[in-house]
Amino acid sequence: MKKHFTILGSVIFGLTVVTARAQPRPPPTPSFDGAMGKLFGENSGFSATMEFHSTGPSGGEITISAKIAHAEGKARMEMDMSAMHGSQIPPQAAARMKQMGMSKLTMIIRRDKGLSYMVYPDMKAYVETATHEKYAAASEYKAEVTKLGQEAIDGHDCVKNKVVVTDPDGPTHESTVWNATDLKEFPVKIQTTAANGNAMVLLFQDVKLGAPDDTQFDPPPDFKKYDDMMSLMMSRARGAPPQ
Repeated sequence: MKKHFTILGSVIFGLTVVTARAQPRPPPTPSFDGAMGKLFGENSGFSATMEFHSTGPSGGEITISAKIAHAEGKARMEMDMSAMHGSQIPPQAAARMKQMGMSKLTMIIRRDKGLSYMVYPDMKAYVETATHEKYAAASEYKAEVTKLGQEAIDGHDCVKNKVVVTDPDGPTHESTVWNATDLKEFPVKIQTTAANGNAMVLLFQDVKLGAPDDTQFDPPPDFKKYDDMMSLMMSRARGAPPQ
C-alpha cells in the first residue's frame, strides 16, 4: 500500500503550507483504489471516524481526524484542517486557513467517474479535478494474507495480519492490518511505510458497516463549481462570495 498511503500523506502535508505570503496548495487526491479497497475485504461499504498518523524519517509527526464514508469506487472525507497537530504544522497554519474560510474541507473521490472534488463548506464552493487514473475494482487485485498473531485494538479482539496486495499490472503493496473479529473482519488499524520513508497508521472508530447514502459522494448542488484552485483563490482574494 505504499503508493496509496503516500498520496494520502501528501494531502495532509500539502494543506499545511499556509503562510502570510503563500496560499494553501490544492492537495493530490487520495487513491482509495482497488488495492486499498482490498484491505476492507467484504466490508467495502462503511462509515467511520478515521485518525491518520504520519511520522517522517526525521521524526516529524502529523495527526488529523476525519469522518469517512466508503463504497466501491467512492470515498468521502470530512476534515477540519485547523485541528491538525504535530511538529510539521506551521504555527500560523490554523489561523490562516480559518481566515480564508478553508479550514473545513470535504474530499470526495469518485474513482468510478475519474473525478475528485475538494469541497469547502464555509465558502459554498468546490473544485472538480480529473484523476487521470485507470480504475480497477478490488476484485481485480489479489491479496496474500499471513497471520501474525492476535491483539486487542480499542476494545476489539483482532487478528493481526500481514497483507500483500498485488495490482492487476503486477506491483505489490504490503501492510500490517488488524481485523476486528466482532466487525466482520473490518480492519480497525492499518499500518504501512510509504515510499518516501513516512511511517503511516490509520485507525478507525465508530465503524458502521453497510453502504452509505449515495448522495454523500456528490458535491452539494447549490455550491459553486470551480475548475481549478487558482480560480477559487482569485474569487476569494477579490472578496466575492463564491455562491
